[in-house]
Amino acid sequence: MSSTELPSALASTVTPRVGTVRVAPGERLRSVGLPGVTLTVRSRPPAREGPPPALYVHGLGGSSQNWSALMSLLDGLVDSEALDLPGFGDSPPPDDGNYSVTGHARAVIRYLDAAERGPVHLFGNSLGGAVSTRVAAVRPDLVRTLTLISPALPELRAQRTAWPTALLSVPGVARLFTRLTKDWNAEQRVRGVMALCYGDPGMVTPDGFREAVEEMERRLALPYFWDAMTRSARGLVNAYTLGGQHGLWRQAERVLAPTLLVYGGRDQLVGYRMAQRAVRAFRDCRLLSLPEAGHVAMMEYPETVATAFRELLADTDELTSPATATGAGS
Repeated sequence: MSSTELPSALASTVTPRVGTVRVAPGERLRSVGLPGVTLTVRSRPPAREGPPPALYVHGLGGSSQNWSALMSLLDGLVDSEALDLPGFGDSPPPDDGNYSVTGHARAVIRYLDAAERGPVHLFGNSLGGAVSTRVAAVRPDLVRTLTLISPALPELRAQRTAWPTALLSVPGVARLFTRLTKDWNAEQRVRGVMALCYGDPGMVTPDGFREAVEEMERRLALPYFWDAMTRSARGLVNAYTLGGQHGLWRQAERVLAPTLLVYGGRDQLVGYRMAQRAVRAFRDCRLLSLPEAGHVAMMEYPETVATAFRELLADTDELTSPATATGAGS
């Protein structure tokens, strides 16, 4: 049993309510209880009846809020729902403490099976990209298209700026980092995250920055915050070492769904050079390269991503009604 599968003492306790999660206009939040896990789901009821379902999966340290801008632009094109992965956003830790990529993928599959929403247009960013790749590979019946934004697929030579994330997975490092940064306030932490994740942090509006600081303050008050971060980082590193049919690149080759790949030229966490390897791995894919984008293109350039997704639907005959033109942002 890997360290990511060890039961967490916090999983069996009552999760404290430490603050209110932001809900954008037109969005709703609900809690869904499933075997072994409880997930918070952010939804955006569609502007018209009958659009196909879509599900969005965030990255390490993120939440369903990361998708709000894109969900708004796709209103009417798809019926959008975004998950908070176990231990992130407003979702409590999983009962078994399993934060591996497989554990997160299992949570996504359990939700889709229980909700009977599949097949969905599946979106994933960073860690969520690795999770979504695994879901699409092992349960092709649940995925009609796959959109991956800076997916965290294995790199032999990771960028130097990505090393801190990998180091976070080393036992004891998170505890040391917490001690060394105990005097950092939420604003300082958010500035550091944005400097790492955005191609140009200056794109963030004052309101967006204020909301991010409020969310950081809320998360830092959660007793399991660092546990979820470190175990998920460890789970991602462990997934990079898997070979054979369980390797993420091998699973990428098994994906049948038409795939949109989005890579940013200023991404400090996922190498821009990995785009060409991804194009070779996914059998039915198209590539959107954004030279000025960082790690979260759906937050930096949501209109461009929305337009590329609409083109994916048109190319794959998934865009079937003129009414869908209302939500594409083009």
